[in-house]
Amino acid sequence: MDRLVQTAKIVCVIPARGGSKGVPLKNIRLLAGKPLITHTIEQVVKAQHDIEVYVSTDDLAIADIATQAGSRVIMRPDSLSGDKSTSESALLHALTEIETKGAIDYVVFLQCTSVFRSSTDIDRAINQIIKDESDSLLSVVPSHRFLWQVSDKGAESINYDFKHRPRRQDMEPQYQENGSIYIFRPWVLRQFNNRLGGKIALYQMDERSAIDIDSELDFKVAELLLSQCTENKIAHQ
Repeated sequence: MDRLVQTAKIVCVIPARGGSKGVPLKNIRLLAGKPLITHTIEQVVKAQHDIEVYVSTDDLAIADIATQAGSRVIMRPDSLSGDKSTSESALLHALTEIETKGAIDYVVFLQCTSVFRSSTDIDRAINQIIKDESDSLLSVVPSHRFLWQVSDKGAESINYDFKHRPRRQDMEPQYQENGSIYIFRPWVLRQFNNRLGGKIALYQMDERSAIDIDSELDFKVAELLLSQCTENKIAHQ
């Protein structure tokens, strides 16, 4: 790890509000024996970078579990915790609180519903945004899908010419946002009210990382995949 990377002041913010209609108490529901949010907190704590991790929440139960897992907690007001509240509003509130203790170089924004990332992913993404001198970064997975849209003229192909259908492997590289890792300089959020802006970098991850836990089915799929990962680790010990 070079000196430029080592000296950067980095914080991580994990928004986790209490109200979840799709899956009640989703953020603290057990997944593979741990509360969902604990998986993400532990990934940050185990990273090689020195990262201060904060959970932004309106829920005391989430706050308690986050503290036990090794995170600091920022309690956000109800006005920023409703169904229509944006992640950016929670991030800006947290950033304002954190910056009272000193200036920050980069904010790592993680969503606890994306558990299929590793501490190594977090470290590599940080290294990339710093070395590339980018202002923001998002994680992605390669996409080889043929996309269509419906207009007044009917169905239209978007990313290829259906009259000259290419082989999937011959298509120009395209990437799907997977929602797992975002990193940005504080000024980006303040200027654009957006997690992305300025010079943007892409951090590529594997296809499994695109799983977002937002339903009962997602929980079952994640549980199965995590159990397989554990079995594979045991088998190779």
